[in-house]
Amino acid sequence: MIHGSCLCGAVKFQLTSEPSVMGTCHCSRCRKAGASTVVFVKKDDVVWLDGKDRVVTYQPEPPYKYGRCFCDTCGTSLGEILADADSFPIAANALDTPFDLKVQFHESVSEKPHWYEICDDAPQSSGHPS
Repeated sequence: MIHGSCLCGAVKFQLTSEPSVMGTCHCSRCRKAGASTVVFVKKDDVVWLDGKDRVVTYQPEPPYKYGRCFCDTCGTSLGEILADADSFPIAANALDTPFDLKVQFHESVSEKPHWYEICDDAPQSSGHPS
């Protein structure tokens, strides 16, 4: 089991399986949401322990379509943890239990801030990887 939570502890969940993929998005939207590095999980692997009702979703204006979830008390970014899809990204920073994945890709590197240096050998794409 991999445990996850928000900063204040109001939101608690666990994953019954290790995430499948980890990646970092360098676009301004992901950076501002505080969820640049995400892991992809299966919906059926997410078990809510407490605080699902404390998760709120920011729904962006078109053309953007992916809602971002946050704890309504402390603002911890939780990725798309309330998504209806079979698999979706959640913020890696919300996971408390160590796991073995490393960053496997970098996307939107054309939007990366000048002060940030990518220090691994994971593949990079200027936009979303194809």
